[in-house]
Amino acid sequence: MKTNYFIIPLITILTAVIGSWLTNIQSVWYNSLSFPWFTPPGWVIGLAWTIIFILTMISALIVWQQEKKSKLLFFIGLIFVFNAVLNIFWSWLFFNQHLIAPAIIEAACLGVSVVLLIALIAPISRLAAWLLAPYAFWVAFATYLTYSIWLLNF
Repeated sequence: MKTNYFIIPLITILTAVIGSWLTNIQSVWYNSLSFPWFTPPGWVIGLAWTIIFILTMISALIVWQQEKKSKLLFFIGLIFVFNAVLNIFWSWLFFNQHLIAPAIIEAACLGVSVVLLIALIAPISRLAAWLLAPYAFWVAFATYLTYSIWLLNF
């Protein structure tokens, strides 16, 4: 059994679980915020992230299978891991530290990491790159949503 079929899903699941654990939409602080009219319900956000994590995992597995083991592959792997850390860090900044302005900047950095992954992966596999497109769009939306929440509350 190839270790990537264990490690890549494990990293994906850990990212989702830790991010979910840090997300507390029942907190007094969160419920005291004003939200823009276009804020999706929690179940939509959860579904979107579930789909994004699955597509990202598939993209990583495709890249790992198609690229010769090289420095580029190692660099792409580091960007995937950095992206996972950024994903978790946003939840920590926003939900645990209540730092909305830094969360906006952090979300923008998360978006840049997704675009960078798409650019690096596209020459290796167009399919793997396209699988990350919903992630890029969702993070752009989430960044704008975070910015809008900041505007309404501070």
